[in-house]
Amino acid sequence: MASANANNKYSFRRGLRLLLILAFCCCICFNAIPISAARHMKPIKKKLSANGLALTPQMGWNSWNHFQCNIEEKLIRETDDCWAELNRDSQGNLVPKASTFPSGIKALADYVHGKGLKLGIYSDAGTQTCSKQMPGSLGYEEQDAKTFASWGIDYLKYDNCNNNGISAKERYPLMARALQNSGRSIFFSMCEWGQEDPATWAKSVGNSWRTTGDISDNWDSMTSRADLNDKWASYAGPGGWNGKKIKKDGDLEVWGGPLSGNRVAIILLNRGASQATITAYWSDLGLNSTTVVDVRDVWTHSTQTSVGGQISAAVASHDCKMYVLSPK
Repeated sequence: MASANANNKYSFRRGLRLLLILAFCCCICFNAIPISAARHMKPIKKKLSANGLALTPQMGWNSWNHFQCNIEEKLIRETDDCWAELNRDSQGNLVPKASTFPSGIKALADYVHGKGLKLGIYSDAGTQTCSKQMPGSLGYEEQDAKTFASWGIDYLKYDNCNNNGISAKERYPLMARALQNSGRSIFFSMCEWGQEDPATWAKSVGNSWRTTGDISDNWDSMTSRADLNDKWASYAGPGGWNGKKIKKDGDLEVWGGPLSGNRVAIILLNRGASQATITAYWSDLGLNSTTVVDVRDVWTHSTQTSVGGQISAAVASHDCKMYVLSPK
């Protein structure tokens, strides 16, 4: 049992590391919907995403992949679909599901805030959410944004199901504008699945955007999403959130990208079937080969001082190591 627990902990840690690769590389009813009005709106004079948020990439936990619709108040970090009743109330408002959120979302948000955390919530840019167990926000953007703000919501994941074939470029700005008018700064996470290449246009609308379909908790799914995000690196910001793959030697790779203060972040990634030593050379990272840096190991929180020219490390199969280089 102890050995199994140790293996589980190792697999979990390794999974978290792979998720960081992805972060580094990317870096409600069927009533008539007045969507046609969007085509006649005045031009946007300022970015809808200009809410002072997302100066760095968001970090958090999302309940959907593990719990799906089996959520309740105890799962307090973020709810993902299925948190509301199937129908709105007589005033058209979203209603938290009484059987699983008896205290309401406002009380849950107050509890989370009291722990020094932020609370995210889920909705959909369609008539229903992806589970079809609660209404979507299409046609109710202003009303739902005000509801979320009144509850103290900090983060909105906005999905793309049941959208009546309407372009995301029309639907997502409606919610972005509604959030901007809600009186509260709410991080807008656009879950558009990458269907209309949101990396090329979503920065003026949301605080983050999905560039691919769903990800699964297996090696091929995680690494393929990192590869798919590589092409969109130049669209992320500020300061280059996504990394750029700069060197590949068979199954051994070095990923790197700039940070503030002339620092450089690097990942040594081993896609191979056995442990291998991977070397990152300063010249491949855009640094002068004579530059001396301090090397911070992100996993172990240890620092090597006054390192010059290169860094090498043994990396296990299907694992990675991440460092931050700070020129002296």
